[in-house]
Amino acid sequence: MKTIAVISQKGGAGKTTIALNLGVAVVRSGHQCAVIDIDPQASAKCWHDLRQDDFPAVVSAQAARLPEILQTAKQNGAELVIIDTAPHSESAALAAARLADLVLVPCRPSLLDLKAITTTIDLAALAKTPALAVLNTVPVRGGLKGEAEQVLRSYGVEMAPVTLGHRIAFVHSLTSGQGVLEYEPNGKAAEEITELFRAICACRHWNDLIEKRG
Repeated sequence: MKTIAVISQKGGAGKTTIALNLGVAVVRSGHQCAVIDIDPQASAKCWHDLRQDDFPAVVSAQAARLPEILQTAKQNGAELVIIDTAPHSESAALAAARLADLVLVPCRPSLLDLKAITTTIDLAALAKTPALAVLNTVPVRGGLKGEAEQVLRSYGVEMAPVTLGHRIAFVHSLTSGQGVLEYEPNGKAAEEITELFRAICACRHWNDLIEKRG
């Protein structure tokens, strides 16, 4: 079993959106996935309550119970667990990072978000867990993507080869208890999530993330 912690110390970076959509992508690829929601707002659990499907499983928990819940997920056959963390909670984020195989760091392409990402990068380094930055809600037009990538390179953090656009499908799908792969399977948002999932599976840190089936 592999574990991803989605961490950003700044609110509004898109942690829950990425965690849930990746969870749907894992399930649709034919694998078992669980999402552990350690954010007190429990947005991921609220999304799951709206769903017509039980999978991916979503569990709301406190950070202190992460080792126990990860063990339970493994015993129940989960192949990938995604931890959705809360902003402004370094202790909980650090606990998640230490238990993860990979830290995903969502970041909007704005000056404040780019500056704030350094705290999360430092947390991953302290946990000795590889980190992968994901540019999120990138405007379809304009030069913000290139500028943001340049700033991230200066921080020395590895970047995902895929960016997620500022697309309304991400909003509408979550409010209906779906992922974009279910809400608009042929849309650009679904294409981006699929590419992100494939990029993570091929990540040099864990080429054996999920073995291909069939």
